[in-house]
Amino acid sequence: MGPLTVILAGFGFWLLAEGALCAFAPDFMRELAARLAATSPQAIALAGLAAAALGALCVTIAVRTA
Repeated sequence: MGPLTVILAGFGFWLLAEGALCAFAPDFMRELAARLAATSPQAIALAGLAAAALGALCVTIAVRTA
């Protein structure tokens, strides 16, 4: 399994999870968007960096163990 396959599978799973949340819990997603709008840009940037680092770690582990 190549790295592109892992990335494509991860992206597909992300879209599946977000789509399911929007379909089955639209009020929750609306509340989440309102909370995000009220959050400072610095906090959002820090959370984004942390998520990107965690994602890179997960992809690296998946590729090395495949």
